[in-house]
Order: sequence, then structure tokens, then C-alpha cells
Amino acid sequence: MADEFKEKIAGEIALSAEPGKTIRKWREEFKLSQHRLADAMGISHSVISDYEAGRRKSPGVNVVRKMVDAFVKLDAENGSQVMSRYMPSLKLECIIAMDEFAEGIDEKRFIESISGKNLNTERMPAKRIYGYTIVDSVKAILSLSSEDYLKIYGWSIERALIFTNVHFGRSPMVAIRAHPLTPAMVVYQQPEQTDPLAVKLAKLEGIPLVTTKLTVEDIVGKMNELKEGK
Repeated sequence: MADEFKEKIAGEIALSAEPGKTIRKWREEFKLSQHRLADAMGISHSVISDYEAGRRKSPGVNVVRKMVDAFVKLDAENGSQVMSRYMPSLKLECIIAMDEFAEGIDEKRFIESISGKNLNTERMPAKRIYGYTIVDSVKAILSLSSEDYLKIYGWSIERALIFTNVHFGRSPMVAIRAHPLTPAMVVYQQPEQTDPLAVKLAKLEGIPLVTTKLTVEDIVGKMNELKEGK
């Protein structure tokens, strides 16, 4: 998705009759100063000024590529606000898979199916799980606004949120703690380690915090088995 957005900008600059004005348009769209853009590209800010003023000839492919990469990188650091406006489907890119369970799955059975370990020993599984969402935690942080956060809950909040790309697991639990909706369970897929704060927050929310060593593909397979009643 990011590559598609980059191609859109690069193509517009390359095909523009006045590339300098098009560069300025996109720089201002991303709310960047000439200095900030130049620093991100590793060039002098006077070069950006010269391109925009038409004092330099149209930038070559390598310069345009470096410029567009800088636009998107700096935007990502700011929550991908510009890219999300132009590419609305980006906000769903963090969702790897999701589905619902018509009958509901016993929490203990759910955990056993993914060979999981519940780190919140104060909360013994007792509810039923009516759905799951597998979320890339890094992409979610970069792309989901507070309004879009609702999309990961599907039809029911009585679901397991399964986070991949987890390093210490603090950010997903902080986000859950800050949001009024609370899932029935949180699962970390192959975390490097689990921050004690994440466990503490799970205890405060009263939900199981589970880790699993399964691959994403294996988890999806187990979810399909649960849905089919196997």
C-alpha cells in the first residue's frame, strides 16, 4: 500500500509540466518545511528551494525516489495521517485476519488450541470467545486512529485480539487500557519477551494475557478448526 502511494506521488512529480510546484504542493501537504525535508533526504535545504523555485532542472529518478521515501517515512512517524487520507484502505492493513465464532468458544479451549500460556494468573479463563482478530501491532500503531480502532473488534468485543510483531507487549496493552472497549482476551504471538507492565495492565482489565509460539499461519489454521467445531 505504501509503495502504491509512493508511485502516485513520484508519477505526479515526474509528469508535471512544473515539477517544482508539484514538489512544493506535496511538501506542504505533508506539512514539512524545506529544512525538515532536506534533512530527511540528507541534502542541503537550498537544493529543495532551488527545485521548487525552478532554479534547478527537473529532479532525476533517484532524487524523486529519495524525496518520496522521505515524505512517507516522516508521515509514518506522525501516524501516517496524509497517507491514510489518500489511501483509506491502509487503515485495514494492520488486520491480518479476523472471523467470528457463531457458538462461542470456551476461553480455556481457545488457549489450549494455540498452545498458549496465560500470564495473568489472577484471571482464570471463564468467558466464551465469539471472534478473533490478528493484528500487526506495529502497523496498528502507525495507521489506526482512535476512531478506526473500533474496526478490529468486528461484530463482538467478546473476542481475542491476537497481536503479532510484538517486542515487549507494552504498547498493545496501553492502547487497550486507554480505550473504552476491552476485548475478552489478548494474545501475543511469539513476543521477544513480555513487559511486566503489560501483565499488570491485563490484571487491571481483568482479562487473560496469553502468549503463543505458533506461527500466524498455524494460528489461522487453529481458528478455522475451532470455527468448524473440530
